[in-house]
Amino acid sequence: MSLSSSLQVGVSGLTASQNALNTTAHNLANVNTKGYTRQQVVMADFAYQKWGVNHISTLQTGLGVDIETVRQVRNMFYDKSYRTELGRQGFYQTQYETVQEVESMFGELEGVAFQDSINDLWVSLQEFAKTPDTIENRASLLEDARSFLERADNISKQLSNYQVNLNKQIMEKVNTVNDIADKIYNLNQKISLYESNGQEHANDLRDERNNLLDELGGIINITYKENSIGVVTVSAEDMPLVTENETYKMDVAKVSESSDLLKPVWASFNRDVYRMDLPISTENNTDIGSLKGLLVSRGSDKANYTDIPVKPVKTSGMSDADYDAALADYAGKVKEYNSTVNVSVIMTAQAQFDQLIHGIVTSINDIFSPNKEVTLAGNVTLPNGVTLNAGEKIMILDEDNAPYGMDKPDYTQGEALFNRKSTDRYSASVPVTIDNGDGTTTIKNVRIYNKENSSDIYSLFTLGEIEINPEISNNYSKLPLSAGKEVVGVDVKSAEKLLALWNKPFAALSPNSLAVSTFKDYYTNFTGEIGTWGNELNTISQNQATMVQNIDDQRQSIMGVSSDEELTNLIKYQHAYNASSRFITVIDQMMEHIVTRL
Repeated sequence: MSLSSSLQVGVSGLTASQNALNTTAHNLANVNTKGYTRQQVVMADFAYQKWGVNHISTLQTGLGVDIETVRQVRNMFYDKSYRTELGRQGFYQTQYETVQEVESMFGELEGVAFQDSINDLWVSLQEFAKTPDTIENRASLLEDARSFLERADNISKQLSNYQVNLNKQIMEKVNTVNDIADKIYNLNQKISLYESNGQEHANDLRDERNNLLDELGGIINITYKENSIGVVTVSAEDMPLVTENETYKMDVAKVSESSDLLKPVWASFNRDVYRMDLPISTENNTDIGSLKGLLVSRGSDKANYTDIPVKPVKTSGMSDADYDAALADYAGKVKEYNSTVNVSVIMTAQAQFDQLIHGIVTSINDIFSPNKEVTLAGNVTLPNGVTLNAGEKIMILDEDNAPYGMDKPDYTQGEALFNRKSTDRYSASVPVTIDNGDGTTTIKNVRIYNKENSSDIYSLFTLGEIEINPEISNNYSKLPLSAGKEVVGVDVKSAEKLLALWNKPFAALSPNSLAVSTFKDYYTNFTGEIGTWGNELNTISQNQATMVQNIDDQRQSIMGVSSDEELTNLIKYQHAYNASSRFITVIDQMMEHIVTRL
């Protein structure tokens, strides 16, 4: 091997050591940079010069060292696990935050509990039932009823407003996904161009892209792969988001024409981003991403008490076939409830809270203004033009059991405490023919009750549609609890019903609960269930956070920069550089010696 060739060996050592020192210095400079991936110099033989062959092997001389690559030290398995579990943490953390917001609306932890409004109304009802003839008790009842209703309406509006306001967070996350997709696409182009010569690696650009994939994984469920030219293609919820040639953007659209709620959609594919009918499970990876967590906790519609299925009760006039059909219909409604309302924090709170208010309002009304069911013996046309046919069962004011007011000389009978804003409790008094059930009929003027219709929100005693009866607001004496016209004394049966109202079993929280509660217990169970739900979500979220941290720690142990290790490498490469320099000096001295001796 010639001395000039030996100089090349020394120069290659200087160059390789210098590049290794630069890489080590770059690592040390980014020791605290979040998302930075440690870079490692991989050295290889430069080339060999063949100068002969013997019976064992080829005789050759090495020409030095070369930098084969400067690689990033990462573990793809940890990266994928980290992004999946981070998305799962975001899914449950988002729902937990929603539960916290809902809990704060009822004021149980802020000293303004809605429970107080229920208790105040109950105390006023008791006092009124004991001494209904005092104007003070009547005024107190009206005031507490108004306060109860205003507070309930306020909570309902807060729930609805919060539900709609989540649109903003959904739009922000959709915009973030689109922005990240654009950035990944642009980085793909830069990385592909930079590495096109096959010699250099755009490691810092790759770090930036990996950080974007981490952020994207927390928002939506993604899969990705890198091709041979360094381009990463990304799919979100099994649909292409970033390809080699373009990005596919998300957009938002209304859940329905009549809804104010928004949902993410694929603008290019004209389809929803999520299939919300799929059950939430870790096994199927349907619980990933903070964006989906928002959609699940918000729900797809505003709920009320009619969304909670009520199990049918077999009556004496119901055949087995009809009862079986009613049970089958109920089972279908329960399944729908569990897949739509019961998975949403807000919709569950809306439906169960509305059921409580509906129960209290209608129970009080049915004491002050009781109804009974009768069968028509002939057709009747109501003032609004609706015709009722013979044989049809209707509800009318039960004048035999309805208490009277104290308003002289009218002594109004059956005036309800609560009204629907857009629907009168009764139609105008009309003459009807009633089937007495014994072969005889009776013709009399009756007030026909306008039933609630689940398809017409204006007919429901639901929050937002309930008001204090203006007739009673304007004249307290119309509040009925007297035994009769010009009769001194309380309607004992109605008073007893009022006193027993709060101890009477009311309803179960949902079709999944067998326990039927009183009004007070129902509210306690309701708030307790929300709190339990929140604790479960918080526990899952914290467990996920621990798992994410553990995976990230393992990632960092591989990709993170260790200052001790890098300082060791720095000394190593400095010595290698010095050795190469010393080697060149020796060769130079040898060449000088030879030249000066010629």
